[in-house]
Amino acid sequence: MSSQNIRSSDSSRPQLIPLIVIIGPTAVGKTELSIELAQRLDGEIISADSRLFYHGMDIGTAKPSLEDRAQVSHHLIDVAEPDEVWSLARFQRQVQWHIDQIYKRGHLPFLVGGSGQYVRAVVEGWQIPKVRPDPRLRAALDAWGAEIGAAGLHDRLAALDPQAAEKIDPRNVRRTIRALEVVLSSGRRFSEQRRSGQPTYNTLMLGLSRPRPELYKRIDERIENMIASGLVEEVRELLDRGYSPETPTLSAIGYREILAFLAGEISLEEAVVLMKRATRVFVRRQANWFKPNDPEIQWFEVDPDTIDKMEFAITRFLEPLNLHPLHINNQ
Repeated sequence: MSSQNIRSSDSSRPQLIPLIVIIGPTAVGKTELSIELAQRLDGEIISADSRLFYHGMDIGTAKPSLEDRAQVSHHLIDVAEPDEVWSLARFQRQVQWHIDQIYKRGHLPFLVGGSGQYVRAVVEGWQIPKVRPDPRLRAALDAWGAEIGAAGLHDRLAALDPQAAEKIDPRNVRRTIRALEVVLSSGRRFSEQRRSGQPTYNTLMLGLSRPRPELYKRIDERIENMIASGLVEEVRELLDRGYSPETPTLSAIGYREILAFLAGEISLEEAVVLMKRATRVFVRRQANWFKPNDPEIQWFEVDPDTIDKMEFAITRFLEPLNLHPLHINNQ
């Protein structure tokens, strides 16, 4: 699939690169389905899950296994250390680079994940404002957060920018501080500064869903499997490697609860209950980014024929580009 082969009906203008986006809530089954589709359609997968960036955070993030990644090329997994901060702008640049490289190799790029902000930044071509981090302001906000707590800090953001606060988990102190930093540095709401540019890709968005009781059951089973697979040991190893419990990435669901258990603040059983509860809240927040009635998303409820249906949708999407996914490399 090369740039000279994909053209619009106007031969003077190159067609936008096709991009398949697979979204859906945590534990819905995106990993298995996207691997199968990418195998069938000669694709490569770019992760749009911000939790998968970090080395050593495997069990608590339900990271695709090495065996999974051996089946299909994956990108933006294990690209950072747990104390390294990846901004939205950096993620956007990296995704754009990988899409271009996949395209040049003659493969079909798949962007897969449940981090709505990250997906939208790529699909909608956000022009992310260049507000440089201000160490002194950030230190002041850190101190303020320590004084009033994560919820109190989030309440201050809600007063200044309700739309941004709605889409940020109150327990995600790092994102709350970043939003406050942008507002206080620029005098403009964080939510107003994600201006959309021209679409960069010819995008097909496919959503995966399950009935809520079924999804919650899968979440519960996943968390129990995480504990059985060694999540406590994984968190303990991160601490042994020198990472502070205050490391922002360790505030993610699963890690913060196990940290509380290791600190003797709660029992393991209480940690599991809190993980399940927090993940259900997170699922509801994910839905804020991808509405069931969004006309840009084709939704598929999981059933035995879902993969075939989604493959057909992708093939039909590629037809106007004079591409057949099984013959992309021969173009």
